[in-house]
Amino acid sequence: MAMTPRERVLAAMKQEKLDRPPVAVFTQSATIDQMDALNIYWPEAHSNAKMMCELGAAQATVFGFEAVRSSFCLTAEAEALGCKVDPGKKDRTPMLKAHPFKFDPMSGEYDEPNLMSPEEFLKTGRPAVILEATKLMKEKYGKDYAVIAGNTGPFTLAGHLVSTENLVFGIMMEPDKVKEWVDAVNPIVKAYCQALSDAGADIIQMSEPSASTDLLSPDMFTEYAGSYVKASLAATKGADTVLHICGDTAPILDHMIETGVTGLSIEEKVDSAEAVKIVGGRAALVGNVGVVSPLLQGTPEDCAAAGKRIAEAGFNVISPGCGLSALIPGANLKALVDSVKSL
Repeated sequence: MAMTPRERVLAAMKQEKLDRPPVAVFTQSATIDQMDALNIYWPEAHSNAKMMCELGAAQATVFGFEAVRSSFCLTAEAEALGCKVDPGKKDRTPMLKAHPFKFDPMSGEYDEPNLMSPEEFLKTGRPAVILEATKLMKEKYGKDYAVIAGNTGPFTLAGHLVSTENLVFGIMMEPDKVKEWVDAVNPIVKAYCQALSDAGADIIQMSEPSASTDLLSPDMFTEYAGSYVKASLAATKGADTVLHICGDTAPILDHMIETGVTGLSIEEKVDSAEAVKIVGGRAALVGNVGVVSPLLQGTPEDCAAAGKRIAEAGFNVISPGCGLSALIPGANLKALVDSVKSL
């Protein structure tokens, strides 16, 4: 009997032997072609649970990917905690415009991390909308598709509140202050991870871009990011967990595995075969089709070739290596899907 898309994705997360890997978008999945097909658009879909449910499912219903996903950006948690956010446009995700707390290693001025309780956070703003959208996805699409819910990692969220640049600089100047802030946000991150699972998510995909090797050296990763991911994301009950970090993650793949998550989502900056070799079956691998090249700038043939190459390398789930640009042509996404399904 043929597997459903849901069964295939969840089996891949367990690294079970399959006839082919599933193809699914684990990070931001919406594009203008999907919006046009449904007549549902950003920025409205960022704050409307029914719209988010349908647009988050469009990767499957429009292009044939094998999962559905709630939320489209990494600003929802920060906005709920006081950040000023530009809601974006049809072709652009929301952007942070101001940080509500002072954290200045040069002047030695630091606000205390007096944040709302996790319980209050879960009822606030867009996180509450995302939880509702996840419930709707589970009810409508959960029989056939794995439901993925995205959220923001603790080090990245702390940076959103106080300025990522200042937070990273603070590691050299005032490391205890940095830890104080990440310590403060992590109970909220943990509660949100669990609430997403309780709402029906089969997989929680946390994005922790500020922990990339562009910002943190590998020897800093566990102390300032990995240990917190372990305490929040990997501790989630009832769902598989996937950690996404941008950039060249080859030097920190071992550290990412040590967090205890089910899977790792990585970009094309890591050679596919090398990633499979390093990870050695210790976690499921998700990725690593380039979002810019080939998905945005390449041809359908380029996208099909990338999907086949990454499958042959041994990735468990074939997926874009990072969140989709809304401008990616539908023909390129369809070619990626078709190439993997034809294996």
